[in-house]
Formats: sequence, C-alpha cells, structure tokens
Amino acid sequence: MFTPNWPRHLLCLSLSLPLGSALACGPDFPMRLLDNRGQSLAELPEGNFNFEINRLGHAIAGLKNVTAATHNPNVGYGDVPDHAEQRDNAERVGLTAEQQVLVKQLRSLTDARQVEIQGMDLPAELKLYLAGAVAFNAGDHGLAVEYFHKVLALPADQRALRSTWAAYSLGRALFAMSSEADAGPDLLDQSRKAFEQTRQLSIDGFSDPLELGVASLGEEARVARSAGDWNRAIELYATQNLHGSAVGYTSLKMLMNDLAAMPEDQLALLLNGKPVQQLVTASLLSRMGWSFGDQPPNELKLIRLLQNSTRASLENADRLAAVNYQQGDYASAKAFLEHAGDGGLAWWLRAKLAMRDGEKTAAAAAYAKAAQAFPQNESWGERRTPDWDFETLQPKCRVEGESAILALQRGDYLQAFDQLYRSKDIYWFDAATVAERVLTLDELKQYVDTQVPAPPSLTQQERDNYVPLPVATKLRNLLGRRLLREERYDDAPAYFDNVDLQNKARLYGQQRQAADSAWWPTRRASALFNAAWTAREWGMDILGYEMAPDYATFGGNYSLESSELKVGPLVAEEEVKRQQASAAQPDQRFHYRYVATALASRAADNLPHTSQAFAAVLCAAAGWNTSLEEESAFYQRYVKEGPYVDWAVNFGHQCPYPDIQNASKRYVTQVTDAARATLRPYKKPVQIGGLIVVTAVALLLINRRKRKARV
Repeated sequence: MFTPNWPRHLLCLSLSLPLGSALACGPDFPMRLLDNRGQSLAELPEGNFNFEINRLGHAIAGLKNVTAATHNPNVGYGDVPDHAEQRDNAERVGLTAEQQVLVKQLRSLTDARQVEIQGMDLPAELKLYLAGAVAFNAGDHGLAVEYFHKVLALPADQRALRSTWAAYSLGRALFAMSSEADAGPDLLDQSRKAFEQTRQLSIDGFSDPLELGVASLGEEARVARSAGDWNRAIELYATQNLHGSAVGYTSLKMLMNDLAAMPEDQLALLLNGKPVQQLVTASLLSRMGWSFGDQPPNELKLIRLLQNSTRASLENADRLAAVNYQQGDYASAKAFLEHAGDGGLAWWLRAKLAMRDGEKTAAAAAYAKAAQAFPQNESWGERRTPDWDFETLQPKCRVEGESAILALQRGDYLQAFDQLYRSKDIYWFDAATVAERVLTLDELKQYVDTQVPAPPSLTQQERDNYVPLPVATKLRNLLGRRLLREERYDDAPAYFDNVDLQNKARLYGQQRQAADSAWWPTRRASALFNAAWTAREWGMDILGYEMAPDYATFGGNYSLESSELKVGPLVAEEEVKRQQASAAQPDQRFHYRYVATALASRAADNLPHTSQAFAAVLCAAAGWNTSLEEESAFYQRYVKEGPYVDWAVNFGHQCPYPDIQNASKRYVTQVTDAARATLRPYKKPVQIGGLIVVTAVALLLINRRKRKARV
C-alpha cells in the first residue's frame, strides 16, 4: 500500500526552502515498531497479492518453471520482450545453416501451399509447421488447424522439434475459429484439449525452448474465461504464476479489475465459486487498487458481496477475518476466526483483538502461537507505512516485533531485545534502541558475549563497494561504543569489528586513563586534550549512539523524528527511567563533540592561563562545531584569562597545536611576570630604592667586620 505524505515529498520539489527541513528530502527509512506502539499493535499490514495468489494454484508435476527473464514481473517499461526475435532464435535451434536460411525465407510467404512446395527439402515437421504458421498469420485458421494436426500425426521420433509448437498453435487457431459466425460448439473444448496436450508434450521432453508448456496455461485460461468458467480461468492463471510466468500474475490482476467492475447481480453469482472468492479475498487483503491511501470506490461493494457469499464458508476464514479486521469490522473478524484454525494469520488476528479488549496476557499468548505458526521464510514483500517508511514484511518477524512491545511493557527487556534482534535488519532500529537505551550495560554485554559471536570482518573491497555490515557486527560495535561512553575502557576495543576502530578505541581509553592518573597538571592537560581531539575526530565511530541523538547507523548524515517517551498504557515507568538514565550527556545531536569540548575545557583548567597552550586549547575547542554559544564562551574565556597571541584574529579556525611542554615553565614565570607587571610603573623609584637597600646592606656588613677586627 502506498499512502501520502505530501508535506514530506512535495518539499523536495522546492530548492528554495531552508536547509532546516532537509530531512524531508532525505532517503526513505525502515519503519520503527516502537515509534508508535499503539499503531503498531493495532494495524494489520496489507498482504501481498503475489503471495496470496501463490496459495491458489497447484504446480503441475514435471512441468518446468519458466527461466526467461522476459517472464519477470519486475521487467521495466523499456524492457518489453521481442517475441518475434525470441521465436526466430528458437526456430534456428537444431537446424543446419542452409535450413535456417530456408526457414527464414519461408516465414516471409503468405501462401501455405507455397511453403510445402518450396520447403520440400526440409524435414516434414518443419515444413508442415511452417505451412500452418503461414496460414495462421494469413487468417486462414481452418487451414492452419489442418497443418498442425498433420505435424502431431507424425511418428513421435519425427516431430521432436515442433510438437509443442504445433499443439500450442493448434489451440490458438481453434480458439480463433470459435469466435467465427459458423463455428461449431465444440471448438472451445478442442482448443482446451490442445493446450493440455502442449503441456503434456513439454513434460514428455519434446523441445520447448519458448516454454509453451507454461504459456499454454494462460491460453487455456482465456478459453475458460470465454466459456464463462471464471473459476477454472483463475486456477489456470494461478498455476501459470506458480510456474514463474508474470503473465499469470498480471492476468489475475486484470480479472480482478473485471470482477470489480461487474454489476452486483453478476458478481454475486460468481462469488459462489471458491476460486473467485479466493481471488477477491486476496485482492482485498492486499489492498490492490489503493492509491496513496485512498480506498477504491467499488471496494466496499466487493466486501459486502464477499461477506454475503462466505457466511457459511469455513475455508479461507483467516483471510476473510483479516479483510474484516482491516475494514474495522471486528465483530465479523471474530466470527470468522472461530473457524480459522491455528494458522499464523489467525493467531496474529486473535492477538490484535485481545489487545483491543485490553487482555494483554491473552494477546501475549496468541503472539507466541502466531510466531510458532508462521514459517521463518514467509515473506509478504515490501510495503509503505502511512508515514512513507518502508517495511520488509516477514510475518514471523513482525509478530515477534509486536510481541516485543508487550515484553517491554511488562519489564521483560532481554526477551524484547531478543525478539527484535532476531529480525536482523528489518527492525534493527528498534533493536538498537532497546540495546543502548533500555538494557543495562551488563545485560547487553552478557547477551553479546553468549549469543553474538564476532562475524568475519568485511574486506576492504567489500567496504569500498558499500557492502552493509552484518547485524551482529553492528550490535558489537554498538556495545563497544557504549562501553567507551560508560568508561569501561579496557573492555571496549575487542567489540569493534576492525583493527582500525580497535586502535582508535584503545587510544581514546588510554588517553582518558592517563588523564585520570596524571599528578602533574600539564601532563593531565596533555592527556585530556588528546582525548578531546580523538573524541572530536573519531567520535561517531567510537562514541556515537546508534540511534538518537547521533544516528551512527546513518554515519550521522541523517536523523529521525522522535518524540519524548512518556509513561502510558504500553510504556512502563521503569522503561522510561532506564531510557532517561542512558540518555546522551548532553542529549544533543553529535553529542561526542560536546564530550570533546568538555574534555578540552578541563585541559585548559590544568594549564597556566598565560601559556600559549591555554590559548591554543581554547582555540581548538571553539572550532569543533558544537554550538555558537559554546564557540563564543571559549573565545570570551580566552579574552578574559588568556595571553595575547597574534593568531587570535582567526580564533577557532586557525589554531596551532598547544605547546604543553613549555607550559610547565609558566608555573614559575607567570609569578615573576605578574610581579614585574605590577612594579613596571614604579621602575625608577624601585631602582633607586634597590640601590639604597644594597648600599645599606653593604655598609652594615663592613661595620660588622670592623667590630670583629677590634675585638
């Protein structure tokens, strides 16, 4: 389903809007179950039409699936296959060069009998088939039928190349004849049997390079539709889809459009057939035809007629319950669920209905049964949420993700994290939020140590090609950053996924430990400044939050809208306290920059204010892009406390490295310099006074010596 978010997407059309709205023009992001927990639990995502119709058909034993790329339903508009070219290429297979030239020449004729004459040197199956093809293209379907019958009448060993071709073309020719004015009533049945024969010939090993065995399913479905047998047509198209042909998929969509446009009385009769019921249900469950969240005008009619036709039906009850739930008819959904069995969708709906009734314990039990019932590999493809986020919908993962919301509410934090983490990339944003904001550090570390071994590191080539990190690697990196933030410096490096990050984490930890253990102020200042520089340069990699406020998951390039977590029906007070306790300090975007400036400020505290190092540290911190307020505060501190330096005119932009080694001398010289500065206005009196004092002292010493000499 595609739903509108006009403010977000129209904003991208204007280049004149302020950069503060840049998020609107960013990429689309995966949905977060924890972003709106009530909505996540209440909504039933739309199904996937292709997945649903795969449940309708039955694969035919021995019939190979199509392999040609032209049958891919995702083929682009510019990639429409050239069927004539495919036919010509296939027609050359098994022929000599001379035969290929002759076949191409005969294809250009318009008289089938001329083909027999000019192609007399060709094997009988080639000559007769080409004559029939020329007759068909000329509109002489009766003559074409005769020739195709002649091909199929040949001994099996003499028609290895054109048996499937002849049977398929025979079916098409008979179908074309059935619409003519004087056509016999049994032509449709003959056409149907010809297509059945096509499939059997393909299964029996006759040459089928154009995969006509699968294509015959669609042609026979057209025959059934022409005869008014909608149920058989749906089954055949669904089987064709199961064998890999996009024709089956698109044909079922077209049939659904035709059904939706029918008068109510005709549609009501057709809905008595199980295949028609299933197709309509698949379409409604998948919300086919919805456009930007708007329901098609005739869908309510379909739902009403479907309800009337399936009141006593026990089959497909889980799908019917889902359609009713999506429409807000919860009473009907409950009624169908009584007959829906123990499938994953049925238990998923029971969980949602239990939540609507406020029965959280029953909902949790139903979620557990739904998770067990859904196959691990069942996928409904990708969808769009009302906020235009995308979701790769794997029901088992979605069910466990919703169950995690209840686990969080009742305080089972590790269970909630485990359920979200098992989805791998699908709900990684939610798993990361629980990992770094809800679990304690020791809880997270214990989980990683026991259940998340380190996967192999990506090669440099993989990194250069932007191969995404495995979720296990992302979790271990998250833990490493959290350990550094919480000052577990010795534990952190081992969790980073490559040597470079490990070395940076180790360096930062050593610098912080050196600052804590240093007894001499300038040594402490040196370690603090180096730690500050490391935090500023590599902070996103070794200190950043995976989610808010830094969004290391995006390399810091984007942020997501988030609202304050508050205690409510699905959010317990204890979780709020845990998230508050683990919030970034400060809780600002790129918080590690503030960590860096705080360390730099502490470094300045340990330096003589008259030193070049003091000024240089403040200068560097002012340029670390935290905020204008901090930049101004560092400059004002320099003006009030620091020495004059000639590079201060570019303060915060062009800063020399702090000369901390020479700063130690300033602990002595700053005292004498201060005394000199105080006495400088009284220089001459001080000099005279000093001379008098020296003279007086000298005279005193002379007198003492004279007295001693007399004695």
